[in-house]
Amino acid sequence: MESQTRGGTRWRRFAVVMVPSVAATAAIGVAVAQGALAASFSVSGQQFQVTAGKLHGTGFVQYGAMDQTKAGAKPVAVVGIETAEISNLCQAVTIPIPVIGKEVSMKLEAGGDKQVTASKLYIDAEDMKANAKFKNVDIGVSVDDTTKGPGPAGAGKNGEGAHVAGSFAQQAEEVWFDSVDQKAWATSAGTFTLPGLHMGVSWGKSPCTVPKG
Repeated sequence: MESQTRGGTRWRRFAVVMVPSVAATAAIGVAVAQGALAASFSVSGQQFQVTAGKLHGTGFVQYGAMDQTKAGAKPVAVVGIETAEISNLCQAVTIPIPVIGKEVSMKLEAGGDKQVTASKLYIDAEDMKANAKFKNVDIGVSVDDTTKGPGPAGAGKNGEGAHVAGSFAQQAEEVWFDSVDQKAWATSAGTFTLPGLHMGVSWGKSPCTVPKG
C-alpha cells in the first residue's frame, strides 16, 4: 500500500499495510470474543478460496474483527466495498466427508466476458494476496469514524456489535486489485450480479487458479 500522503499511489504494498490490521485484530481478540461479530450470521467454519483477475472498488474500508463459528472464534480482516466490479471471479471450497473418508469440492466461476458487480460487499478474510493500488487512503482512522466505505457491518446475532469501538481501520476512495487470491470465512453483499455463472462439483481438491490481472 502507500504512505499516508493523500492522493499518491504505489503498487505491491497491500501485504505491508495488512500487518497493522492483523496486529490490531490480535490485540482486540479478547474484547471481541466477549461479544463482537464480523458477520450478521453464524459462520459455518469452512474456509473457502476466492480469486479474481481484477477488482475495482469505490468506497473501501478495512478493520479487524472476529467471526463466530461452531469451531470457535476466527480473527478476520473485514474488507468493505461500497461498489465493486470484478473480472474472472472464482470461489472454491473443499468439504471433507468423514463417513467415506473422501473430499468433495464445489467451485463457482463467473465474470469471464462480463464483469461481476456487487454493492455493499463485505469479505471476512484471513489471508489475501494481490497487487494493489489505492486512491486517497487514510491509515489508522477509528473504525467508527470511517466515511469513505460502507462502514462497519451491522449488528450480529443477539445484538452484538461488529467491531470494537475506536479500533484501528483504514479507508480509501477507490481501490484496484489484480491477481487476487484470498482465504475467507464469509462474504455478504447487498446485491451480487454474476454473469456467466457456472458451478461444478467434483471429488477431491479443486482449487481456483489465480488469474493474472
